[in-house]
Amino acid sequence: QVHLVESGGGLVQAGGSLRLSCAASGRTFSSVGMGWFRQAPGKEREFVAAITGNGARTYYSDALKGRFTISRNNARSTVYLQMNSLEPVDTAVYYCAARLSPSSIMTTRTSYNYWGQGTQVTVTS
Repeated sequence: QVHLVESGGGLVQAGGSLRLSCAASGRTFSSVGMGWFRQAPGKEREFVAAITGNGARTYYSDALKGRFTISRNNARSTVYLQMNSLEPVDTAVYYCAARLSPSSIMTTRTSYNYWGQGTQVTVTS
């Protein structure tokens, strides 16, 4: 069992930045691969970024590459999502997710075993 708690969401103006955090517990953190997804109102939950258990590899949605950065601190059992140059279209609930295979990168929701409760990000124009 892996318990995930996101934080760091909020209201920001277009062009601003936010850093989301996701604290994990219940399992050795380096043994899980992590991902970030987001869901805007009326839309499907979509992949944002993923990182392997040792942090050596990352992968991003093509649409977000260059603005968002995923990282992790295994000593703190925390994964981060740094979001820069935010736009109103980035408004969504952001979820972190964990999968029990730490060495591979997956982008589909069904590949992840555990989910956080989500944190709201609202970008105003």
